[in-house]
Amino acid sequence: AAARDDGRRFRRGRLIHRLLQTLPDLPAAEQAAAGRRFLDSPLHDLQDEEAADILEETLRVLADPALTPLFGPGSRAEVPLTGLIETAAGPAVISGQVDRLLVEDRTISLIDFKSQRPAPEMPEAVPAVYLRQMAAYRALLVGIYPDRAIHSYLLWTDQPRLMQLSDALLAGHAP
Repeated sequence: AAARDDGRRFRRGRLIHRLLQTLPDLPAAEQAAAGRRFLDSPLHDLQDEEAADILEETLRVLADPALTPLFGPGSRAEVPLTGLIETAAGPAVISGQVDRLLVEDRTISLIDFKSQRPAPEMPEAVPAVYLRQMAAYRALLVGIYPDRAIHSYLLWTDQPRLMQLSDALLAGHAP
């Protein structure tokens, strides 16, 4: 049962990610129906309650006024990042995909969605694997946008809550 639960938990996160990738491109009035159609596909093997929970969590994120800029003009979903960065051990190739990237004149906002329940209360309690991932993405973006401030965030979908990760915290997890 534990393996099935893990599979369902990870599937839940993947489906929320997919909805957060695609629904922002639709008018707000169409998002719920489009999300329902997507989740109702037999491919997802969801019970009605599971589908409703996933859709509700996703729509809460999209409806949160504080998060609106992350899904608006200038933002992009599932942005591939690849490049060479300097590490303590020498040059390293980093490759990954950013859930959401907001490019503005003076700042770049790097956002990774997390559907973990419960979400950590403080950035220092975030699992190290997430901090290493964000530190690597940040290092790439500093090289791409050297004259812009890079802001790194985890978006915990369950609440929803946007958690900023300080440069100092990420420096302690740099590749």
